[in-house]
Amino acid sequence: MILSLFFMCLPCLPFYSSAKINDRPIIGVLAQEVYSQKPNQIAYIGASYVKFLESAGARVVPVMILYPGGAVSIISSGYERAAKIFYELAIEANSRGDYFPVWGTCLGFEQLMYLTSEKTILSQTNTSGVALPLNFTNEIKDSRMFKDFPAELIEDLATEALTENSHMWSLAVSTHNSNEELNMFYKVLSTNTDGKVEFVSTVEAYDYPIYGTQWHPEKNAFEWKIPNMPHSPSAIKTTFYLAQFFVSEARKNFHKFESEDEESKALIYNYNPVFTGPKIDLEQIYFF
Repeated sequence: MILSLFFMCLPCLPFYSSAKINDRPIIGVLAQEVYSQKPNQIAYIGASYVKFLESAGARVVPVMILYPGGAVSIISSGYERAAKIFYELAIEANSRGDYFPVWGTCLGFEQLMYLTSEKTILSQTNTSGVALPLNFTNEIKDSRMFKDFPAELIEDLATEALTENSHMWSLAVSTHNSNEELNMFYKVLSTNTDGKVEFVSTVEAYDYPIYGTQWHPEKNAFEWKIPNMPHSPSAIKTTFYLAQFFVSEARKNFHKFESEDEESKALIYNYNPVFTGPKIDLEQIYFF
């Protein structure tokens, strides 16, 4: 099973405060369709995404997909429809000065590329179950995402296979460079190759707090069934530095629920993760 997520702050009531930091950030995580649906198992979220965010001091609210059914598609699915709504809300909010960060991992990354370009532009690559070092671009020097990474960790990311890839489709560097919408919107921080196609692996938007990794930063610390999964000290540090980065972005957002009761009912604490056993490569899953 290949799982990917799309994180975002929630478009609840804007709350304007004199405080500069929100010490109680809540982040929405978009669920995706279950392939073989059962009662109470229409959508799911891998628990490692939740742990990833909680490890840096955020709470999580599951965001349900719209009109579930069929295979997960970035062009036409409940996942795509929900992602499009939040993407457009984020663009609108940020344009009026309301800080609204968004993060896409793997399929979430691919979804962002589709939503920005409004085109089917991905190339097939041999990148499923592969750990790779990052080929950093010169843009990393001024990046927000890697700004607080220690120099030795950046060096390890560039020389060791610390990033796990579980995707069959990628955004070719040549496609990014030739597509005006993508080229103007996203700064490419790293690339990779499967030996045939050089593809974009890490991006951040120039003018919006929108971020994406084609690889899985959350899995290093929390998933143990996937062959060749990096678990070295530097791999674990990568997980937590990126978690800390995105949660620090969420702390700049002051949206809140209308009441504590509404907030309590929305939190993922209302659900119990299920141990998936040996058949699935995720240790635990939340089903909805």
